[in-house]
Amino acid sequence: MASKAILEQKQAVIDEIKDRTSNAKSIVLFDYRGITDSEAKELRVKLRESNADYKVYKNTLMARAFNDLGIDLAEGLTGPSAFAFSEDQIAPIKVLSDFAKDHPALVLKVGIVDGEKADQAKLAEYATIPSRDGLLTMLAGGMIGLVRDLSICLDLYSQQKEDN
Repeated sequence: MASKAILEQKQAVIDEIKDRTSNAKSIVLFDYRGITDSEAKELRVKLRESNADYKVYKNTLMARAFNDLGIDLAEGLTGPSAFAFSEDQIAPIKVLSDFAKDHPALVLKVGIVDGEKADQAKLAEYATIPSRDGLLTMLAGGMIGLVRDLSICLDLYSQQKEDN
C-alpha cells in the first residue's frame, strides 16, 4: 500500500488535472512518442503563443480525474499521452494539427471541445476552421462589400435624379 504522502501527491495531481479540465474550453489528448526535446519545446512555445499549454501526466491519474468529472476519454489514454488545454476552443487543435504536419510522430487522439467529445476525424475538421481573427476579417470584408454596394447604388440613384 502506498504511503499517505504519496497518496496526497497523487490526489494533488488529480485535482490539478480536474482544475485544468474544468477551466478549459477545449482539451486534446495526443501521442508525443518520437518527438525530440527541442521539438517539444517548439510545440510548447507555439501553444503558449495561442494561449494554450500542454502537460504530460500519468494515464491512470488522468483517467481518475476524467472519471471524477464524468468525462469518457478512456480510448485516448492508451500509450503515452500528453494533455493540451486552452480557453480557446480551436487554438490548441490548430496548433497541434499544424505541428503534426511537420512532425508525423505527433498524433492527435481525442478531445473535448465545448463539452462535446471529438474523435480524430472531428479534430481534423476543427483544425480546418479559420482562427477567430480570420473569421472576424471575413465578416468585416463581407460587411464592407455590402456598404460599398449600397454606396454605388445610392450614387447611381443620385446621378439618375440629377439627369431628370
